[in-house]
Amino acid sequence: MHYEVTQTWTATEADPLRLRAGDPIELEGPADERDGHRWLRVRSRTGGAGWVPEALPMPRAGGYVAAVDYTARELTCRAGERVRALREGHGWAWCEKEDGTSGWVPLGHLRETRAYRAH
Repeated sequence: MHYEVTQTWTATEADPLRLRAGDPIELEGPADERDGHRWLRVRSRTGGAGWVPEALPMPRAGGYVAAVDYTARELTCRAGERVRALREGHGWAWCEKEDGTSGWVPLGHLRETRAYRAH
């Protein structure tokens, strides 16, 4: 899918959470509901913390592990820019800009459009 950014989005975390499948994680605090999706705040045992979709933590003896590889990296983008969405989930799209940078953007900040042309 190709989108035009309708509202500027600025990444909220300077050092976003990064997890590999099987990494031990701890749940922190209550869940959060955003746009009909449930998010959980987790902390990795290596020290990073962030929000993840509710399906990511998988119970294991003595706690939880990440079910899949995941990063909470968001993509800063300006209104009018065009991006390509590689996957979507929980109200967000993993987008790539024409310059190759990538990260999550809220779907509410995007409008479907025709493909952009690489220069």
